Parts: sequence; C-alpha cells; structure tokens
Amino acid sequence: MKKLNIEFQELPYAVEEAMNRLRINIKFCGKNTRKILITSSMPNEGKSSVAINLWKMLAEAGFPSVLVDVDLRKSVIKDRHHIKDADKLPDLGYFLSGQSEMEDVIYETQVENAYIVPCMNLLENPSALLEDARFAELLDKLAETYRYVIIDSPPLGSVADAAQIASLCDGAALVVRAGETSRSLIKQSFQQLDQVGCTLLGVILNRAQTTGRAYKKYYGKYGKYYSQYGYGYGTYGKEAAASSDSTPSK
Repeated sequence: MKKLNIEFQELPYAVEEAMNRLRINIKFCGKNTRKILITSSMPNEGKSSVAINLWKMLAEAGFPSVLVDVDLRKSVIKDRHHIKDADKLPDLGYFLSGQSEMEDVIYETQVENAYIVPCMNLLENPSALLEDARFAELLDKLAETYRYVIIDSPPLGSVADAAQIASLCDGAALVVRAGETSRSLIKQSFQQLDQVGCTLLGVILNRAQTTGRAYKKYYGKYGKYYSQYGYGYGTYGKEAAASSDSTPSK
C-alpha cells in the first residue's frame, strides 16, 4: 500500500479536549455505526477540520479508520495539510471513473491505523459519479475493513452531492458555526438528512465562546430549537471551545 505524509496542525489544549469528547461520543453510537458523514449547512463552518481531527484521534486510540474526502468540488485537505505530489497520484475521482481500483486509492499515513482515500483533483460535476454503484460499493467495502469510515462531504445547502452521500451512511454529524448558521438552514439540513434516511448523530457547535455574554446569547437563541428536535449539541472542532452539553443522539 502506498503512503502519504499528511501535516497535522497542533491543536490548542481546549480544542484537543473538545475533539476527544467528540471521539468518545462517536464510540457510544454503537458498533453498527461505521460510515459517519461529517457535513455542514453551508461552507466555512469547519467540517473538514472536524473530520480530519476526528479521524486522526480515532486512529490514535487504536481504531483502524479511513478518511474519505468526498468534497470533490472544493476539497481543502490536500492544500491545507500539504500533501505533496498529490496531482500525480490516483484518488477517489480515479476510482469513481473506473480508472483505478479500490486498492489503488487507499493510502497509509504516518499515523498508525489512519488511512485515507483522498481527493487530489477537483471535479466540476461529480454528481453522476457519486450516484454510480461504485461509490456505494467502495463505502461498504471500507466499512468491512476499517472500524470507522469518516466521510468529509460538501455542505448540505450548497449542492445535492451531500444528500446523496448521506443516503449511504450510517449516521451524520452536522457542524454548525456559532453565531453564523441560521436556524432555518439548520432545520433544512435536519430535514434533508431525514428525507434520505440518514440518522443525525449530533450537532457539533464550532467556534463557540464558552464564557461571556456572546456564548449565553447564542445558546439562548438556539437552545430551545435543539430541545424541540431532541438533538444533542456540543462545542467541538477547530477553534471550538472545550465543553459538551450532551452525548450525540443516535
């Protein structure tokens, strides 16, 4: 198996603790929850940062895990984590288009138990490829081999790709940026996941202040809404604060 070296940013202590809480909560989702979608309602909410750090921490905890970068239109992982010679290597797009086999697009990393199916080359219109049976077969085979399949998808509110991907997953975690994502968008995302039969595992509140008036004001605005739908929420991810108010619901 070929190997990719991925640069990981050092997390502040509070963020690392928050991500550890998320990792533990994911463990409590049950042994049948293997294909986990990390998505958001709109761009720039931090879903890719959450996905890659969750994947790394699950692997470091001893769980063989694979990250599948399915944000085929606007992936940031290659550039943000400085994957070298990326354009020359077969990736998810190669597999979906029939140019490579599954074993050709799974890479080891320098982190033990951490594997990746990367997106090296962006595609303008990957919808037809994601609807092909090859993609569903890939996720199923990965779930048979690895304990966790962490899937980084496009935002639900941007293109139809995310809903298609969600229909093939065991559950989804929705990343919400504090003070930015509207209640209507969150509600729409819940409905999209429900329509395709994807269980909402929880909501990840990102970039939230845990002290001061801004934090209290934000929770005052959204707390009633979350209670209405019965979903847990916490503050996890890059630049998030280290507190969790509940375990993600199953």
